[in-house]
Amino acid sequence: MMSALPVKPGPHHSVSEWSGNNQQLSAAAQQERHVSRAIRQEGRSLRDSSNCQTIWDESDTSRRLSDRAWDVARWKEVLETCAQRVDEEMGALTLSKEQTEQALAATALRLEVSTECLTLRDGRRGYEHVTDPVDEQLKKEVALIERAQQVLQQHIDKAFELLCVLQEIRHRLTADIQDKLDALDIDMTCLSLTIKSPQISLKTNPTRIPSGSSTPQEWVQFSHNNVARAHEAMQASQQMREDTSLTRAQLQNELDIQRRATEFALRKRNHDEEQACSELEWQIRRTEDEVTEMESDIHGLDADLQAKTASLKLVHTRLENRTNRPGMDLCRDEVQYGLISEAHQLEATIVALKQKLSEAQLSLQKMKLHLARMLQDLSRKQEGLSLEQRSMNSRTRLASCSDKSPVLLVPLTNSSGRSDMQLLAQ
Repeated sequence: MMSALPVKPGPHHSVSEWSGNNQQLSAAAQQERHVSRAIRQEGRSLRDSSNCQTIWDESDTSRRLSDRAWDVARWKEVLETCAQRVDEEMGALTLSKEQTEQALAATALRLEVSTECLTLRDGRRGYEHVTDPVDEQLKKEVALIERAQQVLQQHIDKAFELLCVLQEIRHRLTADIQDKLDALDIDMTCLSLTIKSPQISLKTNPTRIPSGSSTPQEWVQFSHNNVARAHEAMQASQQMREDTSLTRAQLQNELDIQRRATEFALRKRNHDEEQACSELEWQIRRTEDEVTEMESDIHGLDADLQAKTASLKLVHTRLENRTNRPGMDLCRDEVQYGLISEAHQLEATIVALKQKLSEAQLSLQKMKLHLARMLQDLSRKQEGLSLEQRSMNSRTRLASCSDKSPVLLVPLTNSSGRSDMQLLAQ
């Protein structure tokens, strides 16, 4: 085998080159150490400053979170106080509405009684069916009751509408309080987090502005508007309750005054009816007595007429018989003249008696007809008096309407069925 050739040696350097290389390496090492020391100093300075800045920023953020939580809690208390007042006002308005409904229901009895009285009095007949002050007062009473019903119903409708407004405002306040509770819970959770908390992690684009975000001014204005609307609605409700209470009292007074006026007219009319009945009964008794006497006198006249007719027959018979005297005895003597005079006197008396008998019979007939009319009128008057008394008896049911009995208070609830609205987070 052939032997291997020796490796070709590298280029040889001089001592000066060797020394320069050593100096270059030393200088580079020194330069790198200098740069390293500078970087280390800057890193330490950056660590110290960043640690201080981080501690400060965390402290400032915690302070801001605390201030924000205090603001939210303060507004939450304001809203809760306002919501409680709204609940109280809703209860008071509901009670006022129920009292107004009770007053409206009470007018039904008044209207029923007044209508019944008018219907009863329409049953009068003849001259008793007269438009008297009682009719006028009853019609005024019906018109007043109908107007009172209309006014009370208007107040009930307004109270219902206002209750709906208060209920809507209560829902707004409840939603706002719930939002404050949720925000307060989130901020308090953020305030409790530290770098050692297991819930922390890096998020994607955490510095974005969420859609629907509001400014602090808008946030304050929103709650302020809710409270302002609530106060405005409560003020309107209070004014409504005062107006309704005043209206109920005024209508009650007007109805009571009209009721007393109607009952006074009814009592006066009843008194007049009683007097008219008494007067007519007296006239009937006197007329019946007069009829009895007239019938007796007619019998007497008829008997006298019969007697006078018999006397006249006697005179006629005597005169006729004396005409049969013979010769010179057919003399116009005193007897003849006496009989003739007696005949004329009897004939005149009979004519007078017949005329008087005819007048008496006609008068008796008229008295009997008038007596029948008086009896019929008395019957109608008694019937009318009975209707008046029935009207007065029916109005005794109104005595309860004027009683000032206390209104029973019942526990009221809002639309959720609770005496106080409870928040979802509580």
